[in-house]
Amino acid sequence: MPAVRLDIAYDGSGFRGFARQPDVPTVQGKLEAVIADLTGPVDTVVAGRTDAGVHARHNVVSFSTEAEVDLRRLRRSVNSRLGPAVVVTDASLVPDDFSARFSATGRRYRYRLLTGDHPDPFTAGFTWWVDHELDIEAMTTAAAAFIGEQDFTSLCRKAGDRSMVRHVREASWARDDRVYVYEVEASSFCHQMVRSMVAICVDAGRGRIDPASVPEILGALDRQAGRGVAPPHGLTLWEVAY
Repeated sequence: MPAVRLDIAYDGSGFRGFARQPDVPTVQGKLEAVIADLTGPVDTVVAGRTDAGVHARHNVVSFSTEAEVDLRRLRRSVNSRLGPAVVVTDASLVPDDFSARFSATGRRYRYRLLTGDHPDPFTAGFTWWVDHELDIEAMTTAAAAFIGEQDFTSLCRKAGDRSMVRHVREASWARDDRVYVYEVEASSFCHQMVRSMVAICVDAGRGRIDPASVPEILGALDRQAGRGVAPPHGLTLWEVAY
């Protein structure tokens, strides 16, 4: 029996994250409710389980069902009922051993922030406004310390006995006038990892910490050694690779 793959995008502003929770709006909860009307109840698997307020330009879900699925109708139903907050950009049948989560080989995130003496009302929902000038060289140096396979316990919220070892393949900053963009790619991420990275880099850019101290922060293997987390609304799951 083939599985169904949905490539989706969403504005996370009105949701308490992707994962289904009782009595609060979530992307998974809303999406599964629409799918259930066409196929019966399903349990979706997701590539990137984003936090409350975090967006996705490209995320992927998969599910299995014994019902015959009209992909075009499914896509139109989701987009008409949930769009523009949640949109299916593509729908396809995939082999039954495909998993949106476990078949993925990489996830890429982008974080946007804006500097200067005033915010921008047209990008405020997707950009963290920082009322301070930033040293992008210091931020770049800080970000370079994240690259490689290492234990990110200092940057992640603990999740039972799960390993916090991750392999970061790329971490870089770019600047265009007042806008700074952090781009990071890894096989996978642990909870709050990217936002913790951004918080450290911004503190380095503000001169609050020496960027050369980042390896020491990571080496502490202690969440208290981190620098907190950046606001969720600046973060977007940019791309999932298979």
